[in-house]
Amino acid sequence: MKARIRIRLAVGLAILTVLGIFTAANAHLIWTSVRSQPDCVPHLKMPGRDGQFRAAQSSC
Repeated sequence: MKARIRIRLAVGLAILTVLGIFTAANAHLIWTSVRSQPDCVPHLKMPGRDGQFRAAQSSC
């Protein structure tokens, strides 16, 4: 009976550890995406011609 409880406890702790790591990794990705602001890059300001693309909405 005790072996069964130990196995369940070990499995439960492993699941909690994996969920904790998964949550921390996602929180880090969200935090990084919110804090980062990419610099402006050269792009076309007018509608594209000759197959060139332009920014949908320029922030600079």
